[in-house]
Amino acid sequence: MRKTLLIAALFAFAGSAFAAPVTYKIDPNHTDVIAQWSHFGFSNPSAHFGKADGTIVYDAENVSASKVEVTLPLSGLNSFVADFDEHLRSADFFDAAKFPAATFKSTKVEAAGEGKLKVTGNLTIKDITKPVVLDVTLNKAGEHAMAKRAAIGFDATATVSRTEFGVGKFAPAVSDEVKLRITTEAMVPKE
Repeated sequence: MRKTLLIAALFAFAGSAFAAPVTYKIDPNHTDVIAQWSHFGFSNPSAHFGKADGTIVYDAENVSASKVEVTLPLSGLNSFVADFDEHLRSADFFDAAKFPAATFKSTKVEAAGEGKLKVTGNLTIKDITKPVVLDVTLNKAGEHAMAKRAAIGFDATATVSRTEFGVGKFAPAVSDEVKLRITTEAMVPKE
């Protein structure tokens, strides 16, 4: 009996030691990227960047082998005020006709405590690329109750300077600092 338990334990350890990274497809219906800023100090409006597309590769045994790539089509930008959405997409800000998407591609993933990660990557807006660090919390990894496939979920925050990306109209009266809050759910693609 002891020998059987020892062998089972060794196989379990060996399996986890050689666990391969898992690739997940981001679910745009359960992913929100929210930007928030100060509007002349009077209010803190926000805009939602919807329709996220991308992949997350996560290696629980070796988080440094993990990576993320995301594209945010600016057609999905929504402040819940139609006139303002058009202004945000105009040449005054994102110039979405010329630059239709923002992208993020990780360059480094580090463990930052139990269930926490630091994800460093390149954010590109209007063909301007700058490094950004995301403070990430792993919400859950396991089988999705409805889809019956492996799924994973994260929350993340970051702060960026919008003037560095060429979207600095009215700064500093309208804050240059923009807070990003991200929540995402991703699943292993169907075979």
